[in-house]
Amino acid sequence: MQIGIIGAGIAGLTCAYELCRQGHTVDIYETAPFVGGQASTFTVQGSQLERGYHHLFVSDTHIADLMEDLGLSHQLKWFESSVGLYYGGHIWRFSTPMDLLKFKPLPFFDRIRLGIWTLILQRTKTWNKFESVTAQEWIIKHMGIRSYKVIWEPLLRGKFGDYFNKISMTWVWGKIYLRVASRKKNGQKELLGYPIGSFEEIISALSDQILSSGGSINTSTTVEKIISNDDSVTGLKIRDARGTYSTIEYDKVVSTAPSYILPFLAQDLPKEYIDTLNTTNYLSAVLLILVLEKPLSDIYWLNIADRTIPFVGIIEHTNMIDNELYGNKHIVYITNYVTRDSEIYLSEGSELLKTFIPHLKKINTDFEESWIIEYYHHKIDAAQPIVKTNYSNQIPDHITPVNGLYLANTSQIYPEDRGTNYSVRLGKHLADIINE
Repeated sequence: MQIGIIGAGIAGLTCAYELCRQGHTVDIYETAPFVGGQASTFTVQGSQLERGYHHLFVSDTHIADLMEDLGLSHQLKWFESSVGLYYGGHIWRFSTPMDLLKFKPLPFFDRIRLGIWTLILQRTKTWNKFESVTAQEWIIKHMGIRSYKVIWEPLLRGKFGDYFNKISMTWVWGKIYLRVASRKKNGQKELLGYPIGSFEEIISALSDQILSSGGSINTSTTVEKIISNDDSVTGLKIRDARGTYSTIEYDKVVSTAPSYILPFLAQDLPKEYIDTLNTTNYLSAVLLILVLEKPLSDIYWLNIADRTIPFVGIIEHTNMIDNELYGNKHIVYITNYVTRDSEIYLSEGSELLKTFIPHLKKINTDFEESWIIEYYHHKIDAAQPIVKTNYSNQIPDHITPVNGLYLANTSQIYPEDRGTNYSVRLGKHLADIINE
């Protein structure tokens, strides 16, 4: 079959890779001038670095299997993680149960209560029981109002903004359950994986396999319309980098774009399906990446539980990956999840840097602006679906009402959260559906 895929992220590339292995001819179309989507990379200090921070958990077997298929298993290395929480002007370590017991902002009884219920969540393998209740309601009832106010509400506000009190407890369960699955079997330390050489190693290997199988990857190319006849897909109308329009026939089409984009491309979708697509809201990720002369902290993942600080997290990449890869410099991601009309989204990188610097000095009182060698500013739209209660009822099917048209994006990964591992799983699953 001739198959067209919209989007060259990990899901689109994996789907194309699997379909090519089955003997199909696949063309990928990507609006951006690069491939990889949210896992795409760029050059920093002579090495590749993700535009948005990425790592793998021990439970991420789908992408580990793909790396083995691609001959990249030797590139995947595992590191002990370090997690912290900034609260009350202090960095508190949050990597082990003992760290929780030392968390003095909560009374001792609340620490015990929080630990017990966290352990229960870690050992709960079913998510359905949490779907109809908000995280706010469940946490207050079980972990207590102080745990919610001190830890969870600031994190939920930072992650989901005005939606913080509408988020399903299933989302929180997924985060906790996933993290315990990534701990050493004989210990308490969490292990995180990273392909040395960046995720570009996987992206390049997938691309090479697709091209060598007769497929094509067309960047800076926009799909203007999904063409159909008698409720069956027949092809794509595209606009290339030169602005030239063309129409290409396809037997099948896969869209990996966010759900709200599909109604603009496919005009034969029934209203009921369009309403389902538009039910899912998204937040965009805004990232400022700093290249520093000195480390900001000794923690890899620092959650900010202080909403007076205008960012939700600091991920210090070189506290996990050897900074020799980046000329002995230190790589720091500062991250936010916001709506596209927010001040942070609309600000230039220089404005964000000016706003953030005084708050970085709260994190490390020794920090000086002179430590900054260079910085990069990235925005990733539709980075985080808003996971409200009873979210499973609003997930659109992969098989759309238009025969031969399929949908595969992060809104359909639930109950797991977005991530490269689940994008690999999604791409493989779509390839199986098409082959069937």
